[in-house]
Amino acid sequence: MAREFIVEADGGSRGNPGPAGYGAVVVDAATGETLTEAAEYLGVVTNNVAEYRGLLAGLRAAHDLDPAAVVHVRMDSKLVVEQMSGRWKIKHPDLKPLAMEAGRVFPADQVTYEWIPRAENKHADRLANEAMDAGKRGEQWSASASTAELDAGGTDAKLSPTAGTAPREGRGAETFAAPPRGRDQPPRTGTVTTAEAPHVDSRAARNVATAAKPTVGWASSPDMGAPATFVLLRHGETPLTPQKRFSGSGGTDPELSPVGLEQAQRAAEALARRGTIETILASPLTRTRQTAAAVAERLGLDVTIEEGIKETDFGAWEGLTFGEVRERHPDDLTTWLADQSARPTGGGESFAETAARIAATRDRLVAAYAGRTVLLVTHVTPIKTFVQLALGAPLQSLFRMELSAASLSAVAYYADGNASVRLFNDTSHLRP
Repeated sequence: MAREFIVEADGGSRGNPGPAGYGAVVVDAATGETLTEAAEYLGVVTNNVAEYRGLLAGLRAAHDLDPAAVVHVRMDSKLVVEQMSGRWKIKHPDLKPLAMEAGRVFPADQVTYEWIPRAENKHADRLANEAMDAGKRGEQWSASASTAELDAGGTDAKLSPTAGTAPREGRGAETFAAPPRGRDQPPRTGTVTTAEAPHVDSRAARNVATAAKPTVGWASSPDMGAPATFVLLRHGETPLTPQKRFSGSGGTDPELSPVGLEQAQRAAEALARRGTIETILASPLTRTRQTAAAVAERLGLDVTIEEGIKETDFGAWEGLTFGEVRERHPDDLTTWLADQSARPTGGGESFAETAARIAATRDRLVAAYAGRTVLLVTHVTPIKTFVQLALGAPLQSLFRMELSAASLSAVAYYADGNASVRLFNDTSHLRP
């Protein structure tokens, strides 16, 4: 009868990408005995690459023990588990070769995969952190050093949220998340595509135990993993912007003015200095596409069109000033200001309908981009609505927010369902 092994593996990076390492352990399924451990500091890579490297190391260690063994892999990376099980496609070019290599270690019928919460993957997680700590000291991990630290009580310090060791990227991160790649890498072309199911990071799937700790706001466990961070860029000025005319998605689709084009370039330079944007999504309207194109060219990224973040449809009010609407449709305007479920004259879209659309888009994008920093190039109402929803404020609060052309805002979304508004209406990059 074939031996049965359990392989538990994990990988992480302090920043995404950032200094990274993996850990893997092979356990005898019958006795629960730890048969071998593996860990390695990897230098600067992403979380997902580190996770795949941990899987590969665990499978190889099990193969060295018994090539005929039946192996059950347990990981807290939903991405790796689903991709290696064949249920999710592997799109990221850095992950495809690692997945193929992992698939060749054992025949497919000898390996099964199971997702587990991070709290149940502490052994591999500890090894990954030890490898990262060793790399920080300019060393490589060794089993003997790991045993010595464990005997000395060093492991508890590593796992403690208050320990001196730098945590994985989480709530202590900068306003925007860590940069996605080095500045010396060649840019890609600014191709515009339509939205599809994007690369999914595993951190959103983690159900972390938070014993005796609150689970709201900044008091949440620091072990929730990196958030999905939405950087919200309003498009640059159009000829309608200085006149404060209604400009939605219901007919008017102006281009950027010369001032707006300059603002887009300034926003692109500011985002390049931060170096944190990994993906660009844009509303389908012309002004947002133009603004996104300027950023994409500067960052060397592509633009994906996202219908869910287009502006509200203002019906018959499109192209009119507030005063002109008051003169022509006074009763409709009064109702609209008092009742956020009311639509503009001629149909259009109510703020309540916009909020429902943005909430659904938010949920979809948070799941798709967990642990990543995404630029959403969009409009006044969607950005205000993202902020309103994050704060749990009433829809009436939309009338109490000022949002300038080409301004930057940011909201971070965590795996426990909480959100933090990190920035609002920043126009510092537009100053001479």
